[in-house]
Amino acid sequence: MALELVAFDIETTGFEVSDEVTVVGFAVPMGVRAFVQTDGRAAPDVEAAVRDRVESHVQVSTHESERVLLEAVGAFAADRLVGNDVLLVAFNGELWRSGFDLPFLRTRLSRVGVEWPFREMPYADLLPVVTNRFNTTGDDGESRSDLAGVYEVLCDGQYSDLDPFADSAEAVTAYEDGRFGDLVVHNVADVLRTRELGLLSERYCSKSDFKLKSLTPTRHE
Repeated sequence: MALELVAFDIETTGFEVSDEVTVVGFAVPMGVRAFVQTDGRAAPDVEAAVRDRVESHVQVSTHESERVLLEAVGAFAADRLVGNDVLLVAFNGELWRSGFDLPFLRTRLSRVGVEWPFREMPYADLLPVVTNRFNTTGDDGESRSDLAGVYEVLCDGQYSDLDPFADSAEAVTAYEDGRFGDLVVHNVADVLRTRELGLLSERYCSKSDFKLKSLTPTRHE
């Protein structure tokens, strides 16, 4: 039986060890589950605002702090992902000696004392699969290696117009300004693009091209 592909992506306040996770999103076959923290600020009707702009089914929950968000992600993973034949994928989420999402998440979980949420499931990074097994050179002659660029070259681009940001760095400003709807829509666009690239890779690449690794920690309670 084939593993169910679940795409994963996070947004943060920056890249330093003291920066925080602001959004965590998962794209599953039935839609998107997103978690956003507001740092105690009011954020009424975020889910409704996101659903007005996204055709896919989206469920959004708001949380008053990073810790509460990470605890909610852990509960979701335990209920929906762990033990359900899931393949978690990301685009540059974690590679050998590089990647962003998973290393950043480990640091923040350890800082706030929340347990690692991804156990008993395999993980594969799509960046090397896509860039090594597909031609990602656009009509301008430039090779693409970022999520938005690779997606635009290889897929039909249906989620490109969904993203309200021209650059991912805008996610930091949106969070600071309290534009949580825009921030979540950006994350939704990213996880949907990631999942589409994953499905494309499954159709045209061999199993050996996916360098699977276990995310189960060596020691856990």
